[in-house]
Amino acid sequence: MQLAAIDASTNNNNVVLLSDTGSGKTLAFLLPVVDKINAQLKTTQALIIVPSRELAQQIEKVFKEMGTGLKITSCYGGHKRETEENNLIEAPTVIVGTAGRLADHIRRGSITVDTIETLVLDEFDKTMETGFTEEVSFIIGSLPNIKSRLLTSATLTEAIPDFIGLSNEVKLNFLSNEQKPEEKLTIKKLLSGGDDKMDTLFKLICMQGDKSTIVFCNHRDAVELTSKHLAQMGIVNEFYHGAMEQQERDSALCKFANGTVYVLVTTDLASRGLDIANIRYIIHQQLPHTEDIFTHRNGRTARMEASGDVVLILGKDEYLPPFVDQSIADITLPKQATIPPKTPSTLATVCAFTFSITTKKAKRVISFFILFILG
Repeated sequence: MQLAAIDASTNNNNVVLLSDTGSGKTLAFLLPVVDKINAQLKTTQALIIVPSRELAQQIEKVFKEMGTGLKITSCYGGHKRETEENNLIEAPTVIVGTAGRLADHIRRGSITVDTIETLVLDEFDKTMETGFTEEVSFIIGSLPNIKSRLLTSATLTEAIPDFIGLSNEVKLNFLSNEQKPEEKLTIKKLLSGGDDKMDTLFKLICMQGDKSTIVFCNHRDAVELTSKHLAQMGIVNEFYHGAMEQQERDSALCKFANGTVYVLVTTDLASRGLDIANIRYIIHQQLPHTEDIFTHRNGRTARMEASGDVVLILGKDEYLPPFVDQSIADITLPKQATIPPKTPSTLATVCAFTFSITTKKAKRVISFFILFILG
């Protein structure tokens, strides 16, 4: 896929890349971006628009790991604008960010727009869904010298807005007929005895053991309520949604990623852009409204060569959505529920504690302690 993307971008100015979640899509557009950059010019040459801050952070991380020596800056809500403005004084070669924050910087004159020749819209369908159509239109309209456009998505889209400026585009479709091979991803349903599915969720997590699990809800209030209920029942977990402060969100993800907790309760904010290895279970505590949401939630597991399990919990009057195979197997819960033992390692606990500290001096002290432990 990466080779096809490079070849298509070399010979065409407009490329649409469709590829399953977890298939290496980020590198597939970053490699063509780097190929078009003139390293001798100390100007901003590429702009990447993403639907979430987490995706911006992930792309920035991958770009830096490529070792190009080129400067990249990320811009997104929840990040101090003053810090970003300082980072933009010496023009970064690549800027990645969310539509709202990028539009704000353009209006303030913090971004030099006339040197940008490459535009990437990663997960462009999600950006359109989240209500930033006007901001994206403004951004693109502010870029007078765009020569190359590359759009990516993990789902098929019906139409691409005219303001994006695509013409004679080449479409690379690497979407599999089935989003995940059956042997890698198992999807089952679990019938709850009543309207309240909380007790069913608790018993399911107990049955699954201390494997990394994401529980999806449709609303922020439901996320916090579910998280609180599980904690009261003895399931150590973290919750995650868009109304949290950036530091709180980062801390929750850190604890989940390093194994301090094995359950993350979240909205669909976590269905895109998160790249956490070895997530074994996806639980739909509240049913997804669309097939796209279902696909992206499930995309957090069974990534690359790993396997994963998906469970949809159905209340008394709930039915499987029409886009889910109606013949999927049922799960039978054991009569007794035993809370999985989970004692976080000392190092994981210290890492999580360090992540939550805001004082730089304190962070340096704790970081030195960690390095001392590691030898």
